[in-house]
Amino acid sequence: MPHTSPNRTHPVRGYVYIATAAFLWGIAASLGRAAFTGRLLPTQALRPIDPLILSQTRTTFSLLVLLPVLTWQRGGRKLLLPAADVVQTFLLGVLGVAASNYLYYLAIQRTNVATAIILQYTAPVWVLIYMVVRGRQKATVSRVSAVTLAVAGSAMVIGVIGSGKLRLDAVGVMAALVAAFSFAFYNVGGHDILARYDRWIVLLWTLLAASAFWIVLNPPWKVAAAHYSGMQWLFLLVFSLVSVLAPFSLYFAGLQHLEPTRAIVVSCLEPVFSIVIAAVALGEVMGLVQTLGIVIVLVAIMLVQMPDRTSREPVTVIDPIE
Repeated sequence: MPHTSPNRTHPVRGYVYIATAAFLWGIAASLGRAAFTGRLLPTQALRPIDPLILSQTRTTFSLLVLLPVLTWQRGGRKLLLPAADVVQTFLLGVLGVAASNYLYYLAIQRTNVATAIILQYTAPVWVLIYMVVRGRQKATVSRVSAVTLAVAGSAMVIGVIGSGKLRLDAVGVMAALVAAFSFAFYNVGGHDILARYDRWIVLLWTLLAASAFWIVLNPPWKVAAAHYSGMQWLFLLVFSLVSVLAPFSLYFAGLQHLEPTRAIVVSCLEPVFSIVIAAVALGEVMGLVQTLGIVIVLVAIMLVQMPDRTSREPVTVIDPIE
């Protein structure tokens, strides 16, 4: 049985939630690059952090923060799920969150940020195809246009178009494409289970699944063998809160108010925020193509929220549970 009663959807609230999550992921992208280069501090170089450990600790630390808080607030019994839903959340955590996180950072390491981002942000295409094939949506002009503009705008924002910044590596490209499928998977799967359960419960079990997967793949003694410094462990803790716990809780909240296609198009704000953050914090100059790309992504977000007037489809398809 669901843990709380359903409420009405609020699309505007959903857009705000997911846009805020994208902003935090934009910050996390800059922090992730710093971790790979060893530049975690402006005045001091530290040994780079392995992408596997970065992916593992961001989910495990998030779980270690969230579990005691929810247990204290609600009690252990209210955190339990039926066996069938446990399986669904484990699939969501392993094939969605864990896979997309690790493969995205692996793609960055094997190719570069531009290549990894543009391939991962083909995810809106896969979500739309899935929704159309399953008969859950129609391939309307507004939806197809919005998804196309979102992908093209993201490519322009990160400087791919006309710059030759793409760096192709077979393993890196494959990792980025599978990350895109994983990203699409947890948008669709997360939306479905969030129709029945409170987002904190879903997030808890998703993090538990991802953390269990990482422990099997990379046991704690291997993590300890990396011999990271106290400053690096502090960074990993902060990084877990900024890149997983806060944004995923916001993203899941957004999925309770928006169907997957709208949600994933709004998530294309992440590269936009990454560029804007770099411009503000580091004084990097945005070119004309990047600025135009930002405008195109914003147009895509406005376009995807338009209802289909011919079929009179509703803007939202589920009642969320707060």
